[in-house]
Amino acid sequence: MKYIIAIIRWLVGLLFIFSGLVKANDPLGLSYKMQEFFEAWHWIFFNSLSLYMAFAMNILEVLAGVAIIIGWKAKFFSRLLLMLIVFFTFLTSYVLFSGKIKACGCFGDCIPLTPMQTFTKDVILLLLIVLLVFTTKYVRPLFSSAASLSVLIALVCLVALMQWYVLRHLPFVDCLPYKVGNNLIEEIKTPANAVPDVYTYTFEYEKDGKKIEFSEDNLPDDLDSSYVFIDRKAKLLKKGNGLTAAITDFTLQTANGTDTTQAILQTQGKYILVFARSFANVNRWEEMFHKINQDAATHHIPLFIVTSDIAGGKRLFQNVTLLQCDATVMKTAARVNPTYILMQGPTIIRKISFADAQEILTFLK
Repeated sequence: MKYIIAIIRWLVGLLFIFSGLVKANDPLGLSYKMQEFFEAWHWIFFNSLSLYMAFAMNILEVLAGVAIIIGWKAKFFSRLLLMLIVFFTFLTSYVLFSGKIKACGCFGDCIPLTPMQTFTKDVILLLLIVLLVFTTKYVRPLFSSAASLSVLIALVCLVALMQWYVLRHLPFVDCLPYKVGNNLIEEIKTPANAVPDVYTYTFEYEKDGKKIEFSEDNLPDDLDSSYVFIDRKAKLLKKGNGLTAAITDFTLQTANGTDTTQAILQTQGKYILVFARSFANVNRWEEMFHKINQDAATHHIPLFIVTSDIAGGKRLFQNVTLLQCDATVMKTAARVNPTYILMQGPTIIRKISFADAQEILTFLK
């Protein structure tokens, strides 16, 4: 029996370690996923804490996974794992059965799983961990208590340091559609064999104190301001094949609102897109930015600031071309604010955090 329990400990432990490390590679991604749940539950007051919660959760997963493998305080950590997996199973069941969230992000963006796959995984883990809770008598620690504690403290420090680093210097592994090597023109194309979902819509209005519903093919001819719109309901008629473009909603607009996405992406040669969602901490990168901008002009390499705060950009950068982009899209494209995305035509050839901006000067030569 003890050999079976040892195998289960290693399996559960390694899964938790892997899950924690994958998400520690991109703690902002986990924090954004947490915000999706908070918004679905109307708990948006937690949004400001989501990054701290993600940071701690990643450390806890790795810590618990290693502890259960080395057998230190087996009773405590098996119960802790049980609490975690019950919580995770609740989340994955909510994703699966509510339909309000597309994915739970259990393994981050690097290993996307369907809601059914993640729910099944968690149910299996739940059964295994329940078995561990009731068989701690078979567990023998691999190291002394002092050595185990030292290993776990070192581990917490390393995972914390890893997350601090990627929050400042970008993730070690970029698993998103805006990664180096991707052609953005190709990424925003809808696959040729894509079949979209087909819906029928019902519109609810109120007129003269009465609520009236109309199908989209049966709207009244006298529809005017006397009808007060209340709601629109969608009913799925035919399920598509789920194929969509890897990148959606990505547009670059000029300051006056003109869509210039294709024109920018079809630029010949090298150019730089500086993704700056906001300018709250502009002092920490402004000086280097001006140097890069000056060198780019000297070498005739176009440079654009892409931002969701076009007004703030106008106040701070009068002599730089500003492009407007949706803030949510920018969170996906550039985890660090700001991020320099070095382009060759429509292809991303490098992504550099403001903290490593000195490296861009080599690109400009």
